[in-house]
Amino acid sequence: MSPNKHTSTLLWGATALGALGVLGTYVTAGHERFWANWVLWFVLIFTLGLGSLFIVALEHLVSARWSVPIRRIPERLATLLLLAIPVGLIALFAIPVLYPGARPEAAQHPILVGKAFWLSLPFFSVRTLIAFGLCVLGLAVLVGGSLKQDTTKDPAFNFRARKFAPAFMAIFALVITMIAFDWISGLTPEWYSDIFGVYVFAGAFLSGLAATALSVLYLQDQDRLEGVRGDHLYNLGAFLFAFTVFWSYIGFAQYMLLWYANLPDEVIYYKVRLAGAWRAVTISLAFLHFILPFFALVTRDSKKDPKRLRRVAYLMLGAHVLDMYWLIFPALGAKPCFSWPELSFALFFISGILLWVRGAMQKGEDMPVGDPFLREGLEFRL
Repeated sequence: MSPNKHTSTLLWGATALGALGVLGTYVTAGHERFWANWVLWFVLIFTLGLGSLFIVALEHLVSARWSVPIRRIPERLATLLLLAIPVGLIALFAIPVLYPGARPEAAQHPILVGKAFWLSLPFFSVRTLIAFGLCVLGLAVLVGGSLKQDTTKDPAFNFRARKFAPAFMAIFALVITMIAFDWISGLTPEWYSDIFGVYVFAGAFLSGLAATALSVLYLQDQDRLEGVRGDHLYNLGAFLFAFTVFWSYIGFAQYMLLWYANLPDEVIYYKVRLAGAWRAVTISLAFLHFILPFFALVTRDSKKDPKRLRRVAYLMLGAHVLDMYWLIFPALGAKPCFSWPELSFALFFISGILLWVRGAMQKGEDMPVGDPFLREGLEFRL
């Protein structure tokens, strides 16, 4: 058996084993815990795919040249949105279980009664379907068009993509805000933060950058990205470093504003996360999502060191998982729990994501060979 087939067999086996654990969670651990884990992994997959598609659109928006040789990587990762859609459709069944605004008693709540229509299951579902449709549109234009250009060599695609990129940025802002406020903040609808959508955007973009860096290094190990050099890796590392700081700034700014105002219906969000066992999770998140990657990438040489970049990328993906867990689980009144239900979900979804990405990495050329700016990108030097 070839190494690739052996790896695929292991991943399929892990996915099947994880699926059994997921089913066991539904039967034995309670519906609320099952759906909390399901929503967590839906949000993770969706933000990873959306963050990758944002990278693609950003390249077209600013007419970047250095990133053309590696653009196919985030294009492939963006197809995770297609995997997230069925997961999200199933997650709609979690709304009556987890989301207070969708329950009948919300009509008696002094705050939620004014949000009853917005938080209701029908309108929640409509907004989610609209978000999915907009993402499919973005994939069709930016990713489908790029793959088609490999064959047609039509330079007009670059013009169309650049015209569409500003519109996609508006789409992205709408979709990431809906995901942030509906699927995450909606778990505690009494609480509100103006910059919560920006916070979730920062995490999504960072996860897309980390997955892109790992995929580039993986393909380089297989000698499939000839011409991609340390200068390209440096720019990826610089983006990772910059948005690690940006994520931290937004997170601190949100905390500082709520702390300074000291309003009871706002500070409860952090009071829960700074008390008891959640305090350790909060400190771990600050260390793993900011302090460690900041100092790991602070020097110039570290940003283009493949070994260090790989380690930091793995760390950032793990920190993104912890971040989403930290956002979702305390809202349910649950204590931190990392036992077999969470491990089963992690095994099922991580194996499924890896299978999807392995398949996506075989689609099309490893570089956008029809792009007229590919040669210029390969000649990029700092």
